[in-house]
Amino acid sequence: MNLWAKKVLKWQIASVIWILIIGSLLHFTYEWSGKSPIVGVFSAVNESVWEHLKLGYWSMMFFCFIEYPVLKDSVGSYYFAKAVGIISMNTFIVVFFYLYAALTGKHSLFFDILLYIIGTVVYGVLSYNIMIKNYSRELDRLGFVLLLAFGLAFVLFTYFPPDFTLFKAP
Repeated sequence: MNLWAKKVLKWQIASVIWILIIGSLLHFTYEWSGKSPIVGVFSAVNESVWEHLKLGYWSMMFFCFIEYPVLKDSVGSYYFAKAVGIISMNTFIVVFFYLYAALTGKHSLFFDILLYIIGTVVYGVLSYNIMIKNYSRELDRLGFVLLLAFGLAFVLFTYFPPDFTLFKAP
């Protein structure tokens, strides 16, 4: 592994650790803030699956402010890698959350946390592998648009949730 790939790997490991820690804290910040609507944009405002998906997304986006200036000249597909990573993380969490709930007939905090951890590792592995492939800048633009769209959806559906299971608190 060359020095460039090691640098990207170190940053992706740091990103995974950051998401695990900051995402976990974001679970509580809405209550800690006295239910501030502004904090609610970034934090879980209820126990719905949707609100928990925000935790990984926003903690990843916050880390991008630190990571992007360091890696922007090293990779041509930074935002695409992040978009694929976070979409994969959230898809993994949703699929396996509903799968284990359907199979067991109940929810388990242990499995919820385990899914978050595994989903975050999935994010990190995919982001790293896409970054070292160094895809085109055009794909990076698509990734940037996808990340913005997800951010907008997280804000919008926090305050105007659709009438769908994913958005309902148990």
